[in-house]
Amino acid sequence: MLYTLAHFLRDKMPWVWTMLDVVNSVLFALRYDRKLKTVEAKAMEKFATKSGCKVCRMRDVSASQLVDFFNNQPTVAYKYFKPHGFDEKSIIRLQNNKSFLAYVLLNNNKIAGYCFNRSFFHGKGFRGRMTDINHRGRGMGTMMNKFLNEIGFGIGLQLFETVSKDNIASYRSTVSAGNFKIVKELPNNELFLQIIQ
Repeated sequence: MLYTLAHFLRDKMPWVWTMLDVVNSVLFALRYDRKLKTVEAKAMEKFATKSGCKVCRMRDVSASQLVDFFNNQPTVAYKYFKPHGFDEKSIIRLQNNKSFLAYVLLNNNKIAGYCFNRSFFHGKGFRGRMTDINHRGRGMGTMMNKFLNEIGFGIGLQLFETVSKDNIASYRSTVSAGNFKIVKELPNNELFLQIIQ
């Protein structure tokens, strides 16, 4: 229900979505900000060591670098990945949104991976990730999922994700990262999953 409503608002009534996003950001920060700082610092340090990459918040990377990262991915990468706009204005809006917990993995100062928990003040989060085309096949997607789990569960969120069974790499990454249950089968061979701690 929430998933369907969120996508309807985002796709059909973007002005309502933007307004609700601002309110959610404020309420989320009031509820989770203090705990998030502690959990985030520990998780970022732990996964930087595991991945060999620098892990930083999306807001600490320039919007133009993120736009370049998204522009350098093959078109097929966007068949299943459409969580937000990829232009500079959209990126800056997300960087300022306290409930959009997004992170970047940097390898030699280049973005190797991007992941996020789109979070809501009532305690739910929806995770997503994209691995750079030049870093695929190295387990980075699984690592980002585990990182997002640590952040989300660490602050007390229920985590969800949609994944297509046709997107084999993403599906394997989800399966490898931990336990989940299928909440609903969606059109186009997609699954709506709840991630289990």
